[in-house]
Amino acid sequence: MTSRPEISIPTTSTSSTPKPYTIYNITLRLPLRTFTLQKRYSDFTTLHKTLISQANGVSPPASLPPKSYFTSTTSSPALAESRRLALQAYLQTINTDPDDRWRNTPAFRSFLNLPSTSSNGRHTNDIRSAINGASSRPITDPVAWLDHHRHLKTTLHSARLALTKRDQSASPQSQHECSASAKKSLVQAGQIIANLDQGLKTLSSDAWGGGGGGGGGGEKLGDGELRRRRDLVESARKEKEGLENLLNAMVAKSSLDATIAQASAASKEKLLAASGEDPNARRKPATGRVLGKETDRTRALDNQGVLQLQKQLMQEQDEDVDVLAQAVARQRKIAEEIQEELVVQKDLLGLLDEDVDRVQGKMDVAKKRITKVYNWSIPLETVSSHRVVANAIKIAIEDLLQPLPARMSSTITQAPKDNIKHHQHRAQGILIQSLSSIQQFATQKQPVHTVR
Repeated sequence: MTSRPEISIPTTSTSSTPKPYTIYNITLRLPLRTFTLQKRYSDFTTLHKTLISQANGVSPPASLPPKSYFTSTTSSPALAESRRLALQAYLQTINTDPDDRWRNTPAFRSFLNLPSTSSNGRHTNDIRSAINGASSRPITDPVAWLDHHRHLKTTLHSARLALTKRDQSASPQSQHECSASAKKSLVQAGQIIANLDQGLKTLSSDAWGGGGGGGGGGEKLGDGELRRRRDLVESARKEKEGLENLLNAMVAKSSLDATIAQASAASKEKLLAASGEDPNARRKPATGRVLGKETDRTRALDNQGVLQLQKQLMQEQDEDVDVLAQAVARQRKIAEEIQEELVVQKDLLGLLDEDVDRVQGKMDVAKKRITKVYNWSIPLETVSSHRVVANAIKIAIEDLLQPLPARMSSTITQAPKDNIKHHQHRAQGILIQSLSSIQQFATQKQPVHTVR
């Protein structure tokens, strides 16, 4: 009797398709492993209908949560959470119910990617036939399909281990044995992939045609499960092609290395024969450090001392790099502060230019009025009106002599105040001089003629 897995749906997620839907992440805890499945609500409805049909019309002990026609789980977290809990209770009830007629159906075990409890002998024979390369039939049983896929992953893993062992081997004999083992595993994997792919095509045609399939007990797979299994086959095919390319590259490299070694040996023999030396004489390999490349610091040290010196130099270089990094960080901070100060100064100068332009415009208007008064003679009785005009100009200019506007107060506090006071005093001096000239003209000008 096989142990029951622990089933739970701890989380949900939303698909990234143009029309999003909620995905329920099903976690299964087995004695030796734990894995997660992703199903949508339509997969559960298909499972529920299949369970009823495989249990001779008897409904499971738990019912599915109803479908919502007015609210979507992608837009309502509360609905998604309540449906998650209901679906989790649905699976757990079927898994723990004393009556195992639903729990042992091919539909339920295929939904959870579990091996079937029935027909184990037939599945074992099919897998053994696939291992021996004697079976080329498409796999139409959904549960047997999963068993073959697990065996496919094991075969690909064996091929990868053989290639790794070949890469680590030094003798040509060991490399040849590992290459043969990897090649055998890849051939078996190719046969299984072909059977799995053909089985999916048969299952897909049965699903569209409404037939019962072959050898699957009338079980049908949903569109989502078919897409997932096609992705599994495509991933296994890509992994197999990658391993084949790696094996071919290793074989080509070994052939190239052997050719280069033979050519090098032949060239060496020719050179030794030309120099009059015996090519078969064995030379003592050179040992020790190379002369001519020693320095004053390494000449008096042994190998351990040279290694220690190298570590010390590398540590000093690391410390210098750290100091340089700190200096660069400080320079960057200073540059950022200078840039902020320049921005503030630029804003202040812009505001000051606007005020100067405004004052210049008002001064131009005052000069035009004074020129008009000077060019036209005015009766004596209108002198008082000219003084009124002069007083109005005086009031306007005194208003210009007020401190800078309040809109500059927040910026002035951040800028150097000496530059602001310098420009303000300069503007006040120019305005005071203009005011004195206007007042002098207003008091001395005494027109005596009538207006022309």
